[in-house]
Amino acid sequence: GVAIGKLNQISVFKQKGKVSALEQYVSKNDHSGSIGIGHTRWATHGEPNNKNSHPILSYSKNLAIVHNGIIENYSILKKILEEKGYKFRTDTDTEVLINFIEEIYKKSDSNFENTLNTALRQIRGAFAIAIINKKTPNYLYGARRGSPLVVGISENNFFLASDASPIVKHTNDVIYLKDNE
Repeated sequence: GVAIGKLNQISVFKQKGKVSALEQYVSKNDHSGSIGIGHTRWATHGEPNNKNSHPILSYSKNLAIVHNGIIENYSILKKILEEKGYKFRTDTDTEVLINFIEEIYKKSDSNFENTLNTALRQIRGAFAIAIINKKTPNYLYGARRGSPLVVGISENNFFLASDASPIVKHTNDVIYLKDNE
């Protein structure tokens, strides 16, 4: 799946099967935007279906995330969020993660980057994440702990990937993030 962001909007496109099926599906829809994230793996929690595939939208649909890893304290966080009125559309730990980040952001008077750092300090487990926020459509947020994440830099673009191989055709400049960056 892919999530494409532009000012005040995130569009998510998911298609089970080969990437070519997703490409055909996306090409039939408005996929304009200034930023995007995508994921080709199924979630570690829940049945492999479109509902549980990435990217995952937050409850408000203001944030979208892709995630490699596993959130060990997701069941505790999910219970806290349900008590605050969150309803879950997937069976994934990733949806719990993005909604937890959103909840911290709603209560914060800080920018999204600081909020993300605050939220991730409370997460137990491994993750490499990429997030887009419809309120900041020109920013791509990434973080890692225990799972690889590479930043690619070219003249006018930035890339995040779990490995350098998918982005080297777009850039020769890569930075391997360390844990908690």
